[in-house]
Amino acid sequence: MIPAYRYALYLAPVGAWRDLGRTWLGRCEDTGALLPRANSVDSRVDEWTRAPRRYGLHATLKAPFRLRDGHSAAALDQAVRAFAAKQAPFGIPLRRESLRGFLAWCIDDKHALSRMNALASAAVADLDAFRAPPEPAELARRQPQRLSPAQREMLARWGYPYAFDTFTFHITLTGQLDDAAMREAQAQLDALENAALQCPMPVNAVSLYVEPEPGADFVVARHYGFDGTTRDGAGARFLTTQVDAQYA
Repeated sequence: MIPAYRYALYLAPVGAWRDLGRTWLGRCEDTGALLPRANSVDSRVDEWTRAPRRYGLHATLKAPFRLRDGHSAAALDQAVRAFAAKQAPFGIPLRRESLRGFLAWCIDDKHALSRMNALASAAVADLDAFRAPPEPAELARRQPQRLSPAQREMLARWGYPYAFDTFTFHITLTGQLDDAAMREAQAQLDALENAALQCPMPVNAVSLYVEPEPGADFVVARHYGFDGTTRDGAGARFLTTQVDAQYA
């Protein structure tokens, strides 16, 4: 089996959040298929969502990484199964925010935020044995000169500047926008979001996404329910164990 170029542990939104997010980005993260847009959606949404569309709808827990020499995708699969089995479900109220120049859904509750931060921190640490050290070009793309000292420390130690104390949970909805585009995108989302999004989003699984080859779009390999069940996405071929169970 040829491994994927990179793997990432993400939180895949579910329910109404997944449905609206997929429609907004115009792509299904499970299949990789492009999705048609409603006639009411501004044509500029394609440009606004170009960057997050490549990664698929998600929130980062452990950022994309290459497998370390001597570690297999099958072993990573087993490690994520074990990691998910240790977790307990919870819910997260979400609200849309402007974050570092882009729009995202962020957590709107201190207790839920604390639980999510603990989940993300555990993912970063527990799976780090599988992460190959970043190459100099990868580090340079993070523009460390623009990072805070704490973020540079995280980049050096964990290969990603936003972890532990510098982590901010978010489900990315746009790329970088200027002020005018930000206002226009906000208005478009105001028209699409509805009462179904007022309920907390369940967190009952984590998901491995894969980048099959450099520059390719990310796609789900496998979802891992906290109850021990799994569900495969189109990228499951980059893992060796086939599982047919479904998680609720």
